[in-house]
Amino acid sequence: MTYFFETYGCQMNTAESAALRLVLRERGWTAAESGETADLVILNTCSVRATAEKRVLGRLALYGALKKKRSFTLLVAGCMAQRMGEALKEKNRAVDYVMGTAARPVFPLILEGLEQGLSAQEGLARIKIEEEPVFSFSPFHLEEGQFRAFIPIMHGCNNFCSYCIVPQVRGREVSRDPASILAEIDLLAKRGVREITFLGQNVNSYFWEGKVGFPELLELAARRVENTPIRWIRFLSSHPKDLSSRLIRVMAEHGAFCRHLHLCVQHGSNAVLAAMNRRYTREQYLDLVAEIREALPGISLSTDILIGFPGETDEDLGQTLELMERVKFLYAYMYHYNPREGTAAFDLPGRIDEGVKRDRLSRVIALQKRHTAALLKERLGRREKVLIEGISRKNADELITRTEKDEMVVVPGTPSMIGRFAEVTLCSLRGNTFRGAAVNPAG
Repeated sequence: MTYFFETYGCQMNTAESAALRLVLRERGWTAAESGETADLVILNTCSVRATAEKRVLGRLALYGALKKKRSFTLLVAGCMAQRMGEALKEKNRAVDYVMGTAARPVFPLILEGLEQGLSAQEGLARIKIEEEPVFSFSPFHLEEGQFRAFIPIMHGCNNFCSYCIVPQVRGREVSRDPASILAEIDLLAKRGVREITFLGQNVNSYFWEGKVGFPELLELAARRVENTPIRWIRFLSSHPKDLSSRLIRVMAEHGAFCRHLHLCVQHGSNAVLAAMNRRYTREQYLDLVAEIREALPGISLSTDILIGFPGETDEDLGQTLELMERVKFLYAYMYHYNPREGTAAFDLPGRIDEGVKRDRLSRVIALQKRHTAALLKERLGRREKVLIEGISRKNADELITRTEKDEMVVVPGTPSMIGRFAEVTLCSLRGNTFRGAAVNPAG
């Protein structure tokens, strides 16, 4: 039997899709080239923004039309499935199974029913789905043939930022047993993986049974990867209120941690940060950035910026632009506020006109483009270690690589070099991508 995945949203969804693929392959299923030919189509969905859900609804309409021509099973998983539940099936008759973020233990049972030729109705009748299922981590998340791996270390969020739907669809924070994390690292090292990224809705609040916090986990991981093929460790996402001095020291003490940090600021105004329930001030954020840069000279920083939150003023926007000027992020994910039903901000007064939001966002984007261009220009002529990730889509004789600071570099080379580290010189820029020369192996 064959399957086809469509994965939307964050790296956590990517890792969870990889874990589900492993279950399918272990049962003898094979990947189809497209959803048009698969026996089972799985949409692993995102609910962070309304646009992500609209994309999925469009795909469901397409698969609904396809179902009129041939028989196959359609399963919707992930955050959108968690948020909408059975209402998703009621509104989209083509959907056979809805599997929320905590209901993945039923996945093998769904497959078993399909393998036995049961209808979705018959399959559901055999599956007992708890009203409040307990989330459990998969033991392994590596995409077959990959040399970079995502490792989920925690799930859920306790922060309840007023604009964010994640706590409603992911639930409360659950940390993963460090022994399981280290076992996965060992297995990844045996598979020749070169880079790992720890994932969580807020990795900094990782805490296992009152003993192991995130800094301690990072220290365990740094020691575990010594003398293995794994040379680089990254992590996402970091909430500024929970990033400790201890964590910064651990990063500074171990060369395995990439000199890049994604540190979501969201806004530069204390009034807006308070309305967002971010639980830090602009001053605390700037102090944290100063501490990070003192301990890790040359580190690159990226961020998220949310413009047009209810009640935002021109002065608030100005404070955000001023914070950007002081920090100078390498890059930022920038977007304007869209109300999400079920969040605390949904009913807030003072909604900003769409035109005003777009205008303010354009100013933020323009400033970030200037900062990115200036920071990259300063790096020309440097010699950097890179991880070779794949073949350039524009030129089959060139390779795409990435520095530990999360900069993209195109270099000449052959596919045999993919998955290796190399030393390159940053020679020129095309947009935000470096062009490099003198590719030399670096372990």
